[in-house]
Amino acid sequence: MADPVVVVATFFPREGLHDSVHAVIKAAQTDVYQEPGCLLYSLHEAPDRFVLIEKWASVHDLNVHGEGKALGKLVKALEPLLDKQIEITQLQPVADASKHPASQVKGADA
Repeated sequence: MADPVVVVATFFPREGLHDSVHAVIKAAQTDVYQEPGCLLYSLHEAPDRFVLIEKWASVHDLNVHGEGKALGKLVKALEPLLDKQIEITQLQPVADASKHPASQVKGADA
């Protein structure tokens, strides 16, 4: 079984466009969840940014998502709304978390 992969994407809205950026990202949620291997698409916010945490069943699923229509549509819609380029960080587990007691918490190590 492939290891899951986590992606953190940070979006910096132009001044006055916070709500517009929020709406665009939320609108993509249904399409992204329908993609194979999408385990999590969780949006968080701060006054100057949005942070999207995604979890994919495998790097392959993430790569398919990266070439898919949903992400292309999202990026195109966000381009004029952002103050700077989207920051994307791909994370990998550093240890076998399934052996840790906390892994029994739902979603800790899917």
